[in-house]
Amino acid sequence: MGYYDDHSPNRNRKRGKGSSFLLGLIGGIIGALIVVLVYPNVTNLTSNDQTKVETTQKNQNNVPSKNVSLDVTTDVTAAVDKTANAVVGITNIQTASFWNTTESQEAGVGSGVMYKKAGDTVYIVTNHHVVEGATQLEVTLPDGTKLPAELRGSDVWTDLAVVEVDAKDIKDETISEFGDSDALKIGEPVIAIGNPLGLQFSGSVTQGIISGVNRTVPVDINKDGIPDWQAEVIQTDAAINPGNSGGALVNIGGQVIGINSMKIAESAVEGIGFSIPINYVIPVIEDLEKFGEVKRPSMGVTLRNVNEVAAYHQQQTLKLPKDVQEGVMIDSVVPNSPAQNAGLKELDVIIELDGEKVDDILQLRKHLYNEKSVGDSMQVKYYRGGKIHEATLKLTDESRM
Repeated sequence: MGYYDDHSPNRNRKRGKGSSFLLGLIGGIIGALIVVLVYPNVTNLTSNDQTKVETTQKNQNNVPSKNVSLDVTTDVTAAVDKTANAVVGITNIQTASFWNTTESQEAGVGSGVMYKKAGDTVYIVTNHHVVEGATQLEVTLPDGTKLPAELRGSDVWTDLAVVEVDAKDIKDETISEFGDSDALKIGEPVIAIGNPLGLQFSGSVTQGIISGVNRTVPVDINKDGIPDWQAEVIQTDAAINPGNSGGALVNIGGQVIGINSMKIAESAVEGIGFSIPINYVIPVIEDLEKFGEVKRPSMGVTLRNVNEVAAYHQQQTLKLPKDVQEGVMIDSVVPNSPAQNAGLKELDVIIELDGEKVDDILQLRKHLYNEKSVGDSMQVKYYRGGKIHEATLKLTDESRM
């Protein structure tokens, strides 16, 4: 007969496991009921928080553009839209001879700005050095259309030229609008539009500010190492590279306020570009349109700076007082010129024009070209043989000399 012990160790372990499981299950159910009854919104809290996070992320990814410099970007874009189609490429084609054959080849590419449409002709302003030496000119419109062009006139002193093309392929709205360069302020935003490095990058746009106004930059026109002229320019930090020459400097209203002309090309210098003020450009291109040249007053003399004359000749030949070491010596006088008619002679030393002191040729040319016109009279004070003299010149057109 078998023996059964109701209090065996195995029986007690089985009962203990079942009791623990039952008690745990009952506790879990009661806890869940308490949470649901006492905190009915807990189950929604997690989903709501997740929704808020998703909504926030969505809003961050869809920030309205008005929160990101809307005014500046919109103004720049509008200015470019208004003027970009007026800026063209100008290809300088020159004839080259190889042995017994002659062929035409591209000598360089610059930029130009369409500024006037009259009848069947559109006029384009560019730089003198862009068209210099060309036997043919070709204009490339922003859409890639190429047109034969003719040089209307060019001026080495101001580095400006006017080119003309047939108007039939050019819309009226592509003609640029000129602004007022005298109203420019330092720090004002500007945009340069042109063709840096050639037509491959045509219509390139760079942005900067007006870094300086009324700047003067010495220009050596005849490449003898001596400045012949002082160019009056606008300084900007908008990038201006080779090929930008003749392109537009534009204000934030989309008006052309300068014609880009020069850049200091030194390895240690960046962000210094120059543009010819449009108020200075206008009278020059008007003369180029009408006459093919700029009508400037002339004295009819060739000149030399006194400070280039040896001290011995200043004293013994020119008979200048020891305290006079600056001025402009007349090297030669053109027959029947205003200078000859007024009695001026070779070796006379000019020290004043219209009461203004003249130290060198640059100052003389600046007064003559910027302050006087053809037909004006000009008072000249000069030394001859150690004595002061005065004369009045009736200025004439230098092209008649």
